[in-house]
Order: sequence, then structure tokens, then C-alpha cells
Amino acid sequence: MRKGVFCDTSFFIRLLDRNDPLHTNAKGYFQYFTENDFDLLISTIAMAEYCVGGNITELPLRNLQIVPFNLDHSQRAAEFAKVAFEARKSGGLNVGMRNLIPNDTKLFAQADCEKSVGYYLSSDVESLAVYNLLKEQSATIPKFDFINLNTPHHETFGILDFKA
Repeated sequence: MRKGVFCDTSFFIRLLDRNDPLHTNAKGYFQYFTENDFDLLISTIAMAEYCVGGNITELPLRNLQIVPFNLDHSQRAAEFAKVAFEARKSGGLNVGMRNLIPNDTKLFAQADCEKSVGYYLSSDVESLAVYNLLKEQSATIPKFDFINLNTPHHETFGILDFKA
């Protein structure tokens, strides 16, 4: 069983901001994953994105496996990006003026190439749209499931939540 979770920048933004509307969900996932021995992975790309508005020392680095972008990731990212760009050009992917498709596909490629990863955690709905597009293409089906941070962890994993 793949017990790794690839964490997107949006997860850390919500986890570390107590005033964020999704902070409680992010905290619930973090606690669930750490208590159940999931590997939490973060890309150097997501770290750079986080540092635009935050500081690297705020990240829970002792709980994270840092994944640098490598050659295997770049090849898979190119496959993902090609599908996303073609779909956006033909109108099959509506992500507005989003310029971050390359980062979405790079992060997805890293999650896809890392053998332990079974989940990708994000609150980014446009990223979810790119993921759903990739799932539709037989050559680019990701090997992980997308967890939407808008859904609490107990609903995602079918756990009774006595606090709710």
C-alpha cells in the first residue's frame, strides 16, 4: 500500500495560517497522516512557492521528506504539460489565465514518480481540474489520488469524527 502523501503549497499555507478557513481541515489531515505513519513529501518547487509569502523555517521540516526535481520528473512533467496545454488551447481545460500549469504538472510528475506516493493533497481547484484532465488520458493517468483539502480528513477516509 502506498502510504505517501505529496503535499502541495496550498496545504502548507492553510496549515500554518490559523485564520485560514481551511486551517482546521489542514490540521486534521496533518494529524491523521503523522499519527498513521504516512510519509509526507514536499517538493523543492512547493517550498519555493511557499517562500514567496512565508519563510522556510515555518514549514514542519522534521515531518517532511524533501523531493528535489530530477530527470524522471522532468520527462513525466513534459507528458502531463503537453496534455494540459493542448486541452487549454482547444477549450477542454478551463483554468482562466492561470500561468501555473507548468508547476501543477511538475508537482504531479514528482508525485507520480515517487513510488511511495498514493495521494496528492491540495486545496487548489484549478490544480484539481488539471488532475481530472490527466485522469481522462490513457497515457497520462496519474498513479495517485487527489485529496481535496476542502473535504475534511474524516470524510475522505471514512472515519467517525466524534468532534464534528
